[in-house]
Amino acid sequence: MTDPTPEPARAPAKVLTLGIDFGTSRTSVAASNGVRDTVLSYVGYPRDHVARKMLGRDLLLGEEALEHQLALDLYRPLAGGQIKHSEEGEPMDPKVYEANARAAQDLLRHAIGLSGAEPGEVIRAVIGTPAQASIKNKRALLDACTGHLDAVMLCSEPFAVAYGMDRLDDVLVIDIGAGTTDLCRMHGTMPDEADQLTIPFAGDWIDRQLSELFRRKCAGADFTLNMVKRAKEKYAFVTEPQARAIVEFPVQGKPTRFDVTDEIREGCRRIVPHIVKGIQQLIASFHPEFQARLRGNVLLAGGGGQIIGLDIAIESYMQEHLGGGSVTRSEEPMYGGAHGALKIAHDMPPEYWEQLSAD
Repeated sequence: MTDPTPEPARAPAKVLTLGIDFGTSRTSVAASNGVRDTVLSYVGYPRDHVARKMLGRDLLLGEEALEHQLALDLYRPLAGGQIKHSEEGEPMDPKVYEANARAAQDLLRHAIGLSGAEPGEVIRAVIGTPAQASIKNKRALLDACTGHLDAVMLCSEPFAVAYGMDRLDDVLVIDIGAGTTDLCRMHGTMPDEADQLTIPFAGDWIDRQLSELFRRKCAGADFTLNMVKRAKEKYAFVTEPQARAIVEFPVQGKPTRFDVTDEIREGCRRIVPHIVKGIQQLIASFHPEFQARLRGNVLLAGGGGQIIGLDIAIESYMQEHLGGGSVTRSEEPMYGGAHGALKIAHDMPPEYWEQLSAD
């Protein structure tokens, strides 16, 4: 009797590793296959049969969703770094949460698709979260990943930025996103809860400040918060203007130009005291022998870090209120978090990963 022919050994599954910056305003992905891409964090579903017929699809994302927003139920599913559970100023609403959780899953699926994942690949990802995301918020993000990823790890967004730049010792990272500004002090080890701070003064907050200022300046004009956001993204600065900031808003249906240079600068500058207060809190609670080193090594990152002159304004305010400080700017605001998350994914041992299953 001959022995049965042994089955050929199975080839190990191909693994695709992702770093994802799952942001309130923009979601970016960096993949181990070299792909990097980004999408605005908007998700839209046709409102009715006519809209579905016109659009020819059941789902639109990013800029395309914004362009067709009048025909869509439009979602920006993350607010303050967590899945949105209510409309602004309203109590928690399970139906609002469920709708935004669905939109978050569709956005995440799209981000994974941007990576060029191939059928049959094992996909694992490190996802950046706000520095002080609660256990419940993290669980909600993990639930959104189920069925789309095989393994996942969550890390704080500022930690991911620092890790990607190999800035791991005596540096204080400020990551200014849309929903939150996250601060994290690095001292050569994994940061713990005491090393991190999340404040609500961020890009969306600046948009609301600018909207208030524009209302005073642009008498009779009609504009939306999204129009204000686009003006900010085009002109944002806090130092002396290099050119005038001119916007065009309708007044009783007529396009009208307004000079909002001073308003742009004032609205953007309002965030500086809040950031420096956060810096002071993390420095004051740090080891006294190393406080000076931390104060002199502040790293500004995130989309809000692109505001022209913000690093200089923060330094000046630190000089006045903290006795000095030095601020440098991340050279890669768009992909800094995603790149750092990918680097973490490559370096972390298996015990740090959470295995996911749709079952």
